[in-house]
Amino acid sequence: MKLSVPGRTAVAAAIAVAGLLTTTAISNAAPAPKAATPKAAAPDISVDNVKAHLADLQSVADANGGNRAHGSSGYKASIDQLKKKLDTAGFTTSVQEFTAGGKTGYNLVADWPGGDDGQVVMAGAHLDSVSDGPGINDNGSGSAAILETALTVAREKYQPKKHLRFAWWGAEEIGMVGSSHYVDSLAGGDRSKISAYLNFDMLSSPNAGYFVYDDDPTIEKTFKDYYAGKDVATEPDDEGDGRSDHAPFQQAGVPVGGLFSGAETTKSAEQAEKWGGTAGEAFDKCYHSSCDGVSNIDGTALDRNSDAVAYAVWGLSS
Repeated sequence: MKLSVPGRTAVAAAIAVAGLLTTTAISNAAPAPKAATPKAAAPDISVDNVKAHLADLQSVADANGGNRAHGSSGYKASIDQLKKKLDTAGFTTSVQEFTAGGKTGYNLVADWPGGDDGQVVMAGAHLDSVSDGPGINDNGSGSAAILETALTVAREKYQPKKHLRFAWWGAEEIGMVGSSHYVDSLAGGDRSKISAYLNFDMLSSPNAGYFVYDDDPTIEKTFKDYYAGKDVATEPDDEGDGRSDHAPFQQAGVPVGGLFSGAETTKSAEQAEKWGGTAGEAFDKCYHSSCDGVSNIDGTALDRNSDAVAYAVWGLSS
């Protein structure tokens, strides 16, 4: 049935009024929220490149009495080697000197240009070995993992929202001297700008475990999310708690987190069941020994943990 002309006129008027009211309502409504900017995905870290850095550190030790300990020529050569790689990649580097035990020590700090310097995400690892060996797992592994992460930042031309800083500490093996010196040298305002300090000490123990620092909950969740995505179970780090370079930062009120694959503690049967390896043996039988060389690593742990470093660096800075 068709409407009559008067009826069509009335309907048209009603439609016009309704349209006007709708337009007014839309103009007065709150603007739709903007979609959240997705966080940048972390690239895969080449474990072959990480192993190449470890081979370089082994060569340094071999050429300098078999170690890279605080105050030794091997440690200074290690600093020089890493600095050259980072300078070439475009980092702004600085070497901080300090004295411990009557010997000169060095910290190497590398800043990636850009990002909000009021919010600094910092990744660090100690570079020194004990005097008894080359220190390839302890802690060439952490040093090489963050080095390759830094070099990947440069290759990817990553532009994080937060400022990125990487650091290699001296004299950790005699009491976390280098990292303590760095923290003590910061003005209070500069300490408060560090939104996260991530510490990586022993990432490739040959009888590896997967331990996550349970300090700052946001950082802890970041690492646990990565491992959950790889179906790798983790445990809180009890063995290394307070024994590495995160401790001075934590004591200064900086949020800290990190990873650890185990040292002299014995792996339990339950841990061997979920991680593999050998129950009843230490996570690293060469801990602080002359046999801590390039053969003293677990490649799978080194690969997973190096990728976890990048996952956290990208996730916490983007």
